[in-house]
Amino acid sequence: MADEIRMWGIHTRDDSLFLNGNVIAIGWREMGDLSALEPTRDAFRDKYVDVYPDSKKGSIGTGVGMLYRFLYEIQVGDYIVFPSKIDRMINIGKVEGDYQFVSDAVEYVQQRKIRWLKHLPRTAFSQGALYEVGSALTLFAVKNYPDEFLHALEKGFRKTPQEIDESVGPTADDIIESTKDFVLKEISRQLKGYDLEEFVADLLRAMGYRTTVSPRGGDSGIDITAYKDELPPRILVQVKSQDGDIKEATIQSLKGAMREGDYGLFITLSNYTKNAKKYLDNTPIIRGINGTELVELVLKYYDSLSEQFRRMIPLEKVFIPVSSPKQ
Repeated sequence: MADEIRMWGIHTRDDSLFLNGNVIAIGWREMGDLSALEPTRDAFRDKYVDVYPDSKKGSIGTGVGMLYRFLYEIQVGDYIVFPSKIDRMINIGKVEGDYQFVSDAVEYVQQRKIRWLKHLPRTAFSQGALYEVGSALTLFAVKNYPDEFLHALEKGFRKTPQEIDESVGPTADDIIESTKDFVLKEISRQLKGYDLEEFVADLLRAMGYRTTVSPRGGDSGIDITAYKDELPPRILVQVKSQDGDIKEATIQSLKGAMREGDYGLFITLSNYTKNAKKYLDNTPIIRGINGTELVELVLKYYDSLSEQFRRMIPLEKVFIPVSSPKQ
């Protein structure tokens, strides 16, 4: 795509407004007429914090960015890609008007005029392109697949159904990695110390182990005791929610609490230092699990977790496309 051509993706809950009114629009009515603000992100941020004082830091940055982008970064002549839900079409248009504040609009008061160029079924696009414009953001730059959307505007465009979609594999990988990132972030954010121990004990129960969480304040260094069945071996579990990588000495403390015949399990949300990994390799009776491996187990046994933790990490099982297996 040529450097001067820019493309944006946008979502809405009011498909009819966009398609019938020939506009793109965003909400934030309480922000008022954005053109009355100084043309700086700081001015937008100050107004946003004043209007929405209870907003979290992350949502402030996201909201301010979209409002400023809608007014100043999107230019007349830029391309817009809008996936409509009512008909599952991909609508491609060009911005034709500058920003305007429409005070009598029901919800979407920040508006810009647009001329729709083409309306195409989603089946005309690769999975990667569909994934990009399916962004969770309301307004965003289309950076990865702009050429594909521009190609769709060409006269006589028709995607060949037999054409192999090479974006399927990477798209599936992106979805999976995004889910793993979400799970690890939620565990790190909501579960610290004793709460993480309770979560790990519940995960082990979901995996078929009988578990007992050690009393709080104990100095044994053992957080959870687990058995696969009524008989030994006993598995002693230590859980760490710290951000830094686990050192060899920390794992040695678990080894020191173990009796003959015991097995050890060390779980961290981070990772292990080089020496700690070497120690684990040389000590087969202790298994180390890092944050990435913990997430893998959470996804595998998610349905068997207690309702409390499934509410904390809300996931929905869906089917995603994957590349055809090699014959």
